[in-house]
Amino acid sequence: MTIESEASDGAGLMRRNALRLIPFLFVIYTIAYLDRVNVGFAQLQMKTALHLGDKAFGLGAGIFFLGYFCFEVPSNLILERVGARTWIARIMITWGIAAIAMIFTRDARSFYILRFLLGIAEAGFFPGIILYLTYWFSASERARIISLFMTATAIANVIGSPISGALLGVHGWGLMGWQWLFILEGLPAIVLAFVVLAYLPDGPAHASWLNASEKNWIADRTRQEKDSHPDRHGTLAKAVKN
Repeated sequence: MTIESEASDGAGLMRRNALRLIPFLFVIYTIAYLDRVNVGFAQLQMKTALHLGDKAFGLGAGIFFLGYFCFEVPSNLILERVGARTWIARIMITWGIAAIAMIFTRDARSFYILRFLLGIAEAGFFPGIILYLTYWFSASERARIISLFMTATAIANVIGSPISGALLGVHGWGLMGWQWLFILEGLPAIVLAFVVLAYLPDGPAHASWLNASEKNWIADRTRQEKDSHPDRHGTLAKAVKN
């Protein structure tokens, strides 16, 4: 096999992997982003119903990122140990539950706590997906792949407004529109978690659409890339300063 034909086969394999993975990851990231920002739509009713001021609501909305920041790295360390499929599904179930639990907000304090818990629950999803993509694609390919994946944020903003606005008009069973918003936008994360378990492989070695030689080709390339960039051990302080 010539270098040109090997490169062509490799490019075709990467396209096949991208078509298998990116559309699905795109969908679940859209759900994640929507659950993160839908509080902005809910505030149209929440602030009046719960007597929350602008300052309290802004703090509660932003405290999500404190929990998110604190648990990103621990989550990825666990993902490496237990496997991407299981851990990503776990993240989705817990963030779906945390998103739905927002209906129990009663005052500023409970709002802060529930938003913080949602941040913890969702913390590992985005960095986990970025780590997961390193199992499949080389550094030279990841910029394009990640950019495709991250366009989900734009789509979430486009579809989020009309969907969230419509859900605010749902009432019933003693629940207000903002509560139905959190329920109906949190449920898809839980449902799709089970799709993740059925569809998403832990890595190329477990992909049903790859044959043995294709799995070995990806493994060899990943190994060569790691060997060309040896790990550099350092302290947390050095990492923060970098």
